[in-house]
Amino acid sequence: MRGCIVVMVVAAMMPVCGLAQVENAPQTMTDSSKILPDGTAYVTRVVPVPKTISPEAQAILARVVSDAVSHPTIEQQRAGTDKWQAGAGEVSKELYPVNVAVATIAGVPVRVVTPLTIAPEKRNRVLINVHGGGFHVDSGSLTESIPIANLTGTKVISVLYRMAPEHPFPAAVDDTIAVYKEMLKTYPPKNIGIYGTSAGAFLTGEVTAKIKQLGLPMPGATGIFSGAGDFSVAGDSTAMYALDGLSGHLDVPKQYGGDLGSYAGSTDPKDPILSPLQGDLTGFPPTLFITSTRDLLLSGTTIMHRAYLRAGVDAELVVFEALPHAFWNSPKLPESKEADALMAKFFDTHLGK
Repeated sequence: MRGCIVVMVVAAMMPVCGLAQVENAPQTMTDSSKILPDGTAYVTRVVPVPKTISPEAQAILARVVSDAVSHPTIEQQRAGTDKWQAGAGEVSKELYPVNVAVATIAGVPVRVVTPLTIAPEKRNRVLINVHGGGFHVDSGSLTESIPIANLTGTKVISVLYRMAPEHPFPAAVDDTIAVYKEMLKTYPPKNIGIYGTSAGAFLTGEVTAKIKQLGLPMPGATGIFSGAGDFSVAGDSTAMYALDGLSGHLDVPKQYGGDLGSYAGSTDPKDPILSPLQGDLTGFPPTLFITSTRDLLLSGTTIMHRAYLRAGVDAELVVFEALPHAFWNSPKLPESKEADALMAKFFDTHLGK
């Protein structure tokens, strides 16, 4: 059984465990399932580690993550995430050399990530990143921006937007819109791209919807990397996968509760800015969607991609094999390098068109 994961789904869902975490696990197990009349599934699955991914990715899947419930304070979460992001950012800079500075644009703090050299034909374009982190920590302002700035040869402005629970929706949208308006004073809209991962992917769709509502010119392209666009429902994959895929603590999905619920606050989950899929997506810019098959937001990303297609938007979808949520935040992973290259190529192709 080494190299496999046993997945047990009971009622709506039970936590999923690495076999090493299952006490007295039987030496042999078989797949089984029982489906109730209402469709609720009781499932046991033995899931081998696929050989279709890199050895480095296989090692990530073999990590044992505790199923125990943890309740760190928001201060502890932010301190831990900031420490990790700083370290991962240094690794990213070693792989993708850039200059990083802190600034303020339209009253909003930002990181300005600049390639060591910018070709003349790329000086008149800019990318805006809205980082991930569940809307309450910064888990991407460096790791999401450094590779893309280097690979595209384009300046990236990473918005350090106000976060929940202190600042619920629409604070993050308002901050990003303020930065976008300021960029419009210098750059043609067709030369501006907006993108984000996880919470930042949610936010990218929300900001696009707000741009349309305000009657502002649309950016040249957007990137929605492991996200969703509807707070009124939770996708199927949230019942199967935690942040680390098939290991780690997982709660029964109840729409978008917890930290995401603190972001939504008292806003109606069907508000067309909070949940762009509840509104009109026509006229949205070309958009690249990226996810993976063990991503808790696999459903949300693919549902959103299909909605963009139905609205006539030029939308592309790339789904990686077996990896967990936002895997590209591990910069050395071969699949991360591939994902970053795809993101960069998309923006190189669409900006300025």
